[in-house]
Amino acid sequence: MALKLFNLPKLTYQCLLPRLYLPLNSLSSLTQNPTTSADDPHVATIFHIITSSPSLDFMIKSLDSSQIPLSNDLLDQVLKLVRFRRANPIRTLEFFDYIHKKKGFIHTQYSYDTMLDILGRSRRFEEIWRVLKKMHHKDPAFVTPKTVAIVLGLIANSCSVRQTVESFKKLKKLCINFDVLYFNTLLRTLCQKKSMSDARNAFHSLKHDFKPNVNTFNILLSGWKSIEEAELLFQEMLDSEIKPDLVSYNCLIDVYCKNYRLDKARKMFEEMREQEIKPDVRSYTSLIGGLGSMGEPDEARALLKEMRELGCNPDVAAYNAAIRNFCIAKRLGDAFGLMDEMSQVGLVPNVTTFNLFFRCFYYVNDMRNASSLYKRMRDVLGCLPNTQSCEFLIRLCRKHGDVGFGLELWEDMVLNCFGSLTLVSDVLIDLLCDEGRLDEAEKCLFQLVEKGQRPSNVSVKRIRVLMELAQRHESLHKLHEAMSTFEK
Repeated sequence: MALKLFNLPKLTYQCLLPRLYLPLNSLSSLTQNPTTSADDPHVATIFHIITSSPSLDFMIKSLDSSQIPLSNDLLDQVLKLVRFRRANPIRTLEFFDYIHKKKGFIHTQYSYDTMLDILGRSRRFEEIWRVLKKMHHKDPAFVTPKTVAIVLGLIANSCSVRQTVESFKKLKKLCINFDVLYFNTLLRTLCQKKSMSDARNAFHSLKHDFKPNVNTFNILLSGWKSIEEAELLFQEMLDSEIKPDLVSYNCLIDVYCKNYRLDKARKMFEEMREQEIKPDVRSYTSLIGGLGSMGEPDEARALLKEMRELGCNPDVAAYNAAIRNFCIAKRLGDAFGLMDEMSQVGLVPNVTTFNLFFRCFYYVNDMRNASSLYKRMRDVLGCLPNTQSCEFLIRLCRKHGDVGFGLELWEDMVLNCFGSLTLVSDVLIDLLCDEGRLDEAEKCLFQLVEKGQRPSNVSVKRIRVLMELAQRHESLHKLHEAMSTFEK
């Protein structure tokens, strides 16, 4: 019976508001993919000079002979492409310094931050500190909390907690008004890159050097999954005479709901009202998710109505939480009914909404409804899939041996720059090779290379073996040349 319910939404998508329709090609221009920078001939030329120059002198001569006018916009585009392609960071820094010496050229905050990011991804920490000192020398205001967040995040990715905290202290000499805003940046970094215990220890170690505010506690509250830890921190907040705000209560409600303590979550709602803090969409969304986890999808749906009656209109995330509950309960008809309701109240389902259904179709092995929903998602709503969507769809193609839809999905991804081409290519090339479609497999691999993305060793090895068996010497030579571009 559940599979029949999957056919219900075929009419409901048509009732979405006309203003929501966007052609697929119009959305491609909105997709922020760094590979589009390479389409600019000046950007491509500068990038090639940077990555192919054997020395600094050679690079400078090539840049001068190119006669390309250097600007901040051009620099930003080149840096974005370098970051995306993970090109030579030291040669890029030399280019960065060279352009800085040009008469009248001034680096922007964005270009400095991007350069720091490029260096950090290659663990060039000595160069990072050199750039930071130059920023401080030029204008101390350039070392902003955002800059500190970038640097600390890069250090935390590769170094210990102790080294991260020491780097934070070292940054004090380079910043103006090193206050709680920077302290909060450190705590946020430790929460995201390390562990909550590390963030808590840093908080207790350094809190006397700063003046913690409500945001300080909210950063820590947002990371705890343990009710006990969250409650202790909330109490410390009260003891410090810092009044909790909406975010504070929402964090605690979320912890309660994820730990199946809906009684405590509801009690928080009452306390909020006593403090004259009005619950918002996030407050209710947490409760909707909690009700679903407790096996109460109908009560969660009723909460959507209650929200509207209280003047708190549900957003897409709230509907997605309710839809997820019905998907977990395998009540796809009710889930599609909520999607239909979204359109009636002027909301547009997003990629997360569709992924909830793609997940269901994947686990029940329903290729037909998955491909149908994808086409409606793309053509009727103009909603581009993300990597998760593409993985569900391409793996379904693999299960069913559906080469046609797999290639259609691939061409959409290449044309409109969505999803991970590398991840999808692994599955698609495997499918094409199994089906004896070597021509298409070759085409996919070379399209991936043209986008500047390196195919996996598994895909390359499999295609190479088939090329050798088919005695495709020209293709083997082309493959060798393509892969050599990724060699350092």
